[in-house]
Amino acid sequence: MRAITVSAPARLHLGFVDLNGSLGRKYGSLGLAVDQPATMLTVREAQAFRASGPEATRAEKALRRFSGLYAANRPFSVDVAEAIPAHAGLGSGTQLALAIGAAVLELSGNKASAQSLGEVVERGARSAIGITAFERGGFIVDGGRGSSGHAPPTVVRLDFPTDWRAILVLDPRDVGVHGEKETAAFKALPEFPETLAGHLCRLTLMRLLPGIVEKDIAAFGSALSEIQEIVGNHFSAAQGGAPWSNPEVGRIVRRLGEAGAAGLGQSSWGPTGFAFVDSEAAAHRLYSSLVEEAKAVRLDLKIVQGRNTGAVIGPA
Repeated sequence: MRAITVSAPARLHLGFVDLNGSLGRKYGSLGLAVDQPATMLTVREAQAFRASGPEATRAEKALRRFSGLYAANRPFSVDVAEAIPAHAGLGSGTQLALAIGAAVLELSGNKASAQSLGEVVERGARSAIGITAFERGGFIVDGGRGSSGHAPPTVVRLDFPTDWRAILVLDPRDVGVHGEKETAAFKALPEFPETLAGHLCRLTLMRLLPGIVEKDIAAFGSALSEIQEIVGNHFSAAQGGAPWSNPEVGRIVRRLGEAGAAGLGQSSWGPTGFAFVDSEAAAHRLYSSLVEEAKAVRLDLKIVQGRNTGAVIGPA
């Protein structure tokens, strides 16, 4: 029986540029596809629906949904070899669903955009970062949610400097806000000042993006840290009064900054934190200097790089 294998990248959600929304569009996300962790799975023609491996329950639900829409309810099996950690701020649900949807399309001979696949399983409600990361990778800015009811449009997609690295700070025991609690948290946020939204847009256009194009990590990092500080403070009421959902993750990220890293922050609702450096050597130096301190509070450090290509889809 035919089979399709898909490898889909994790993504970092690096902040929002307009939480005010008075211009008619709201949120406007910043994000980066990274080379690891990744979701790797294989979908096969089968006699009955079946899912195995991590995230099997979510995987089978998506499999049945896509088969119903694109394959006349033909049965398939999905074997998830690796899964991005769930609810860690790395876009696990979007990549799992898109990978399964793309495989079902290949096996059924149908075509649909990644945006269409995402909307089928209610992805892209506020951000299109994960959808574009799946399609093309790179550094992404979306234009925010408008009145159309569709996922936000991608307005910027840049190759991320290949020499740069991010150090992720992960807590495998913790999860960020998600599901109904996430929806309720967004509804409970106070109004975001229009002037501050304007400042975030200016930081993005006049410092963050030029920093990427010119490979100026100081400009990129200072803009990203300021964006993260502003957005983190706005979300602090939903995170126990702090800009970090996990205080120990925040402490280790700040220690990375003291050691020379730039662009400090938390991905989405966390708990994953990040810090950027301009080379592999600098990443290993900081990793070595802080890995034992992180382990002492049961945190993991991981060196990753931007991924400038999307998901890999092919025969098993």
